[in-house]
Amino acid sequence: MFLTITTTGTPERPATDLGYLLHKHPDKAQAFSTSYGTAHVLYPEAEAQRCTAALLLEVDAVALVRRGKGKGRGGAPDAALAQYVNDRPYAASSLLAVALSSVFSSAMKGVCNARPELPGQTRPLRVEVPALPARGGPDLVRKLFEPLGWTVTVEPVPLDTEFPEWGDSRYVRLVLEADTLTLAEALRHLYVLLPVLDDAKHYWVAPDEVDKLLRVGEGWLPGHPEQRLITSRYLSRRWSLTRQATERLELVRLAETDDSEVEEIDNAVEAETETEEKPTPLAVQRREAIVTALRQSKAARVLDLGCGQGQLVQTLLKDPAFTEIVGVDVSMRALTIASRRLKLDRMGERQASRVQLFQGSLAYTDLRLKGYDAAVLSEVIEHLDLPRLPALEYAVFGSARPRTVLVTTPNVEYNVRWESLPAGHVRHGDHRFEWTRAQFRAWAGAVAERHGYGVAFEPVGPDDPEVGPPTQMAVFTLTSPKEAKAA
Repeated sequence: MFLTITTTGTPERPATDLGYLLHKHPDKAQAFSTSYGTAHVLYPEAEAQRCTAALLLEVDAVALVRRGKGKGRGGAPDAALAQYVNDRPYAASSLLAVALSSVFSSAMKGVCNARPELPGQTRPLRVEVPALPARGGPDLVRKLFEPLGWTVTVEPVPLDTEFPEWGDSRYVRLVLEADTLTLAEALRHLYVLLPVLDDAKHYWVAPDEVDKLLRVGEGWLPGHPEQRLITSRYLSRRWSLTRQATERLELVRLAETDDSEVEEIDNAVEAETETEEKPTPLAVQRREAIVTALRQSKAARVLDLGCGQGQLVQTLLKDPAFTEIVGVDVSMRALTIASRRLKLDRMGERQASRVQLFQGSLAYTDLRLKGYDAAVLSEVIEHLDLPRLPALEYAVFGSARPRTVLVTTPNVEYNVRWESLPAGHVRHGDHRFEWTRAQFRAWAGAVAERHGYGVAFEPVGPDDPEVGPPTQMAVFTLTSPKEAKAA
């Protein structure tokens, strides 16, 4: 992974001032350790008329796989086998951008204690990147860099020079030239736009990336014609982060237009924050969806299978339509906590007659589960090893056979929207799997067909147009006895 920065000079302003700006002496070759390899800084040429600094990043493929764990954007930005076969050691990406900010941090901030007058000076600059992934092609490269004052030369790299009919690859050779930029501005442009063109990051994008983007994009991003695309790609399409960044950039633009401070434009934020309603937790939305579905099924006697600490049982007890509620869990500790939550020892006789808790495993048939109107498996199936699912399936659908069965489980596609969830990780350490919408529908459809149920699907939580809802719910309804017997 390679990048060069070249400048020209005069006897009065020698090109070797580049060494002062970068805080790297032209007569030395230096090496710096990074999280994913070693960054080398050297000067192929260093004369008063012309000086070139080169940044060479040697990527440690093993470290890249270990830190990314071979999943998600960390280790496999392009495909499932990307931890073994990828372009990370060769093509400019977020790895190179991070190395730029680490090795040239003072230069990017515009700091030079030895020569304080230099950072503010514009100078002729030429930046060359021999191999750059460009999702969007040469046209997008020009759209990103030309509005910033760069003259752009971009050459597509063919897939194979021996077979020109195969066309061009997604890689380009990039040359940027400008006379009106400072070195700090140039480095900030590269830091943001290299990963934007690659459209992948080697690390998980956390909320603090918004502050980082606004800090590095100060002075050029608010007015950039491709601001939305840059923001979305830089933040790995995390919609909530993108929206937050876009709103703050708009405030900056309005402040610049009015020649005022951002705080003056945004003077109502604090008051709004005090009265702003907190979003309803997903667990609450899930229970509300379950109660609604149970009411629609006209269920009165309900099983909560895998009841855990009794949150759903507590909710159902508040509705007199549910005359009998049974919580079942394999964990005695969870049942003890549920009993305390429900205050069973202080509950009135009439209310106590509506609820009972008992220990049981869903991997075995249990005659106590027969004869109920509905059964709920809320966030249960993902805690079982896949080979044990058929046993649960028979115990619930084949043996107990309630008229209605509700099953909720995480939608793994939505995980990219959780900003605090590392890429490739499941939502809970005990989850044995998390299914996509297609996988869940295929499983539920097969179960319904085998046991004489119909099945419908409902989203729980915000239904994202791209990745669906955070929780998916299947509503199984037992068909008529005749149809059930045939099935």
